[in-house]
Amino acid sequence: MVTGPVLVRPALPADAPGIAQVRVDSWRTTYRGMIPDAYLDAMKVEASTALWQRVLDAAPNGTSVFVAADDAGVCGFAAGLMLAERKFELDAELSAIYLRPDRQRAGIGRRLVAAVLGAQRGYGATGLLTWVIAANRGARTFYERLGGEIVAEQPFQWDGMNLVEAGYGWRDLDILAAALTPAAAPEWP
Repeated sequence: MVTGPVLVRPALPADAPGIAQVRVDSWRTTYRGMIPDAYLDAMKVEASTALWQRVLDAAPNGTSVFVAADDAGVCGFAAGLMLAERKFELDAELSAIYLRPDRQRAGIGRRLVAAVLGAQRGYGATGLLTWVIAANRGARTFYERLGGEIVAEQPFQWDGMNLVEAGYGWRDLDILAAALTPAAAPEWP
């Protein structure tokens, strides 16, 4: 397990390969048993890198991406965006948050969410929405501990797979900001 300091900062285009690696590794460990193994095993870091390269190369557009980096490189990331249309009366979304398994449960997730929250507030956000695969109990607990309220649980399709997602929302961003402070409860049970 890596134990050195972690810096949370805005992502740079050069971070795309590290973000992609964290995403693929996180999916393979977190979603095993929720998503078919064949799908997880077929995920390609190169394809994810291309996607994140496009995101990071785009002009400012209401999207924010932050990385957590340690001596080994990118160990986590989070992304947010302003919604084109409000959903559940919320105008921004925490669209991704992933950490390397050896960096989970150490407060880094809170720091990444805080960075996205600050950026999206800068774009004018007044509420935040995030989605999680409903069977992902760890992520659900994380959002619940941050004061997220369940706004929906619904079926959805991802690459031809029928899954169920749970949506969590924060209508009062001050409550979320307070839950993200270092003095708040531990990140995970």
